[in-house]
Amino acid sequence: MVMTKVVAGRDPVPVSELAEPEVPERATRRVFSRWYKLKILAEYERCGRDGKGALLRREGLYTSSISEWRKQRDEGALQGLGAARGRPPTDPREHELARLRHENARLQSDLARARRVIEVQGKLSALLEQLAAGSAETNGGESK
Repeated sequence: MVMTKVVAGRDPVPVSELAEPEVPERATRRVFSRWYKLKILAEYERCGRDGKGALLRREGLYTSSISEWRKQRDEGALQGLGAARGRPPTDPREHELARLRHENARLQSDLARARRVIEVQGKLSALLEQLAAGSAETNGGESK
């Protein structure tokens, strides 16, 4: 048995694939750009009563979408949608300032560590001198 599809005004056409009977697990939401919304609103407002219904059917929209888009347009929200998404771009000077602050903190830490090392080396040198002087006295001033 060959499945055919009949389209009004045309000859029957064989159907090569069966329609998918499975319903998707979760419906996907349509997202409309601001340009599309503004274009549809302009076209909708130019149409007569019958034309409005035809436009909605053709585009697969509902009157509630048109009402919501009108509110957005009147509040100026559709003009604001053109802005880039995400974080606002940072000033290069701020980036450089943060880098320099981080480097300054690292260098301060290195300097404090170096000062501690120098202090310990000074104490160690003084201790070794005391030990050398003490051993020289116990040996009776004899040099090896």
